[in-house]
Amino acid sequence: MKNKGQSNIKVVIGGLLLAILVASMDNTIVTTALPSIVGELGGVDKFVWVTSAYLVAQMAGMPIFGKLSDMYGRKNFFIFGLVVFMIGSILCGTADTINELIIYRAIQGIGGGALMPIAFTIMFDVVPIEQRGKMSGMFGAVFGISSVFGPLLGAYITEYIGWTWVFYINIPLGLIAFAMVAFFYKESVEHAKQRIDWIGAFTLVGAVVCLMFAVELGGKEFAWASPQSFSLFGGFAILAIAFVIAERRAEEPVIDFGMFKERLFATSGLISIFSGAAFITASVYIPFYIQGVQGGNATNSGLVLLPMMVGSVVSASIGGALMAKFAYRSFLIPTLALLTVGMVLLATLSIDTSRFLVVAFMILAGLGIGASFSVLPSAAIHPFSVRKRGAATSTVSFLRTFGMTIGITVFGIIQSHAFTRNLADSFGEGASSFTGDSRALLSPEARSNIPAEIADTLTKALSSSIASTFLWAIVPAALALVVAFMMSKEKLGDQIKQS
Repeated sequence: MKNKGQSNIKVVIGGLLLAILVASMDNTIVTTALPSIVGELGGVDKFVWVTSAYLVAQMAGMPIFGKLSDMYGRKNFFIFGLVVFMIGSILCGTADTINELIIYRAIQGIGGGALMPIAFTIMFDVVPIEQRGKMSGMFGAVFGISSVFGPLLGAYITEYIGWTWVFYINIPLGLIAFAMVAFFYKESVEHAKQRIDWIGAFTLVGAVVCLMFAVELGGKEFAWASPQSFSLFGGFAILAIAFVIAERRAEEPVIDFGMFKERLFATSGLISIFSGAAFITASVYIPFYIQGVQGGNATNSGLVLLPMMVGSVVSASIGGALMAKFAYRSFLIPTLALLTVGMVLLATLSIDTSRFLVVAFMILAGLGIGASFSVLPSAAIHPFSVRKRGAATSTVSFLRTFGMTIGITVFGIIQSHAFTRNLADSFGEGASSFTGDSRALLSPEARSNIPAEIADTLTKALSSSIASTFLWAIVPAALALVVAFMMSKEKLGDQIKQS
């Protein structure tokens, strides 16, 4: 029976890893397929929401599903999330218009919001505490791989198979994960049924949606000082305040603010926000630099992320293995220092930077971010009992995704404004002729039709705008490092001794 139980746990862990792979990779795999998707479906003015709809739905669902899993069981909501995710994937592949695709991506995101945090929580439930560090390292490594490997896989599938398979590939992988968890995971933790905090759930979703519409559409569809912007930011403020009030009064809140009284949990959440913002900036703008400045194609720009992936996998694995022996902060401080140094170096990029230096900078950034994938989830649940694991894990996952979503939006605005300003300095009043989507403008096909002198000026403007973006991205990386110094000194080994 013991061997059978151990075998079942291995199968369940395999299913959880596969689910994390497809759910987290869907954040990035669509990025390199977007030009082909927009070219076929149209709607270039709405393409950003193909990515944002998934992120918003996923982010809003994370704390809700995490809390529900504490109340009603992990397995039920994990399976629910996996089924919804696969249904959304099928619908995305059948979309005929950009509006349909955006709606179907939101459905996918709802499923993804249940998958990722609950997968980590199930792992913490089924794995003996002395093996938790090793498993956290493995889970963190998969998250790092999927985050960086997604753009490369998306480019390959789009170029050689067709963009619809960016979504259809989730079906066979999802079915395998479904079978591995549904038939082999026997949930043993007892869950007490409690009243669902519907007010908290709705105000949280509403606040997230208002904020994302405000930052995505502000300065593009309407001016920052327009009534629409004020309305969206006002809606976010009102709903956020209503959410805080509802959570303080709820018997079983979606996000228990009492958890933030635990220093280790609060600092883990802040590091998740800041490191997520810095990491997504590197993941997005390094391919942008390779493709737009150095003239590579989509596959080349994806390949250059492989060193970053290797670095993140190495530090995630080492971080998981060392958690039992060293305090969580003891490994986060040096790795987040590497992330900050990596961002400083990326801010020096120019049109003359060699590919070797770009690879070196990416390795540093990967080593800097990888440990957070494995160490932070374990640090977040450290102060709490089994009954609060789902809420703790999902809240930290929510905060990381929140940081990534806000980061990609804010730094997207910074890059766009810097690019436009650089063009104005070079072309004066004629700059308006070149202020379209710089990704499309500097693609190999479009660049071949641009006179060499103008193309050189455009490339310099783009390179400078990307360097400026990385300069600003030093801020969240440095803030994550500062917060790491504020963490308390617990380590996983403390719990092992107590057990």
